[in-house]
Amino acid sequence: LGSGVIISVDGYIVTNNHVIQGADEVVISLDDGRELIAKVVGRDPQTDIAVVKVDAKELPAVMFADSSRLEVGDRVLAIGNPFGIGETVTTGIVSAKGRRAGLGLAYEDFVQTDAAINPGNSGGPLIDMDGRVVGVNAAIESRSGGSDGIGFAIPANMARGVVESIIGGSAPSRGFLGIQMQPLDAQLAANFGFHGQGVLVSQVVSGGAAERAGVQAGDILTKVNNEQVPSLQRVLRAVRLAKPGAECPIEVFRDGETVTVSAKIDD
Repeated sequence: LGSGVIISVDGYIVTNNHVIQGADEVVISLDDGRELIAKVVGRDPQTDIAVVKVDAKELPAVMFADSSRLEVGDRVLAIGNPFGIGETVTTGIVSAKGRRAGLGLAYEDFVQTDAAINPGNSGGPLIDMDGRVVGVNAAIESRSGGSDGIGFAIPANMARGVVESIIGGSAPSRGFLGIQMQPLDAQLAANFGFHGQGVLVSQVVSGGAAERAGVQAGDILTKVNNEQVPSLQRVLRAVRLAKPGAECPIEVFRDGETVTVSAKIDD
């Protein structure tokens, strides 16, 4: 058993890939008691997102919010079907952002919450106080097998991009900048005369988006797509959420000065 969230009145439903992976048949139980057979539209194991479709009309649907606007401390609700007991709502706050949970996914950038999430909640929505989806509940950190107050949700912005690609009939697109990076510790930063948080560019791929934009080896990335990038993971997140073909502003520290360039992101 798992959970899901209806995102369109004509029956598109988002859930986790691990909920429906390997299933011979997917049955959706609605709040009004109906049970409908669902077709798997597509799934993305790299982000643990899947989309299924039921043949129905005028379903109640919710909207994705801009998860980049989430702040630690924001109140959220987790909705799902824990342990198969029925629809359940729990409440908590956003405990952290940009978490890795060690699930082996190619892309992990979870919203952490202390709203109770248990087995069976997977695929259900994390909702803000305006009733919009800010995340898709996916995993927990637990020593007991149940909720220990550390739950993880896939951010809405990441889920939305994957869902739009799947419904559009294409594989999810990933932004590609074309650099190799290394973490920036205090000693390395001091050698460059840099004070702050960022990531060191160790190599630039020939002909890639970064090289075309003028990014150089030895630059320190401080912002990508207007987002602060204090870690390698945050750079990856900012790049992969950028649409291929889109212009992506990149702020770097170089020779004692801050320089801003614009890169046309590759796929």
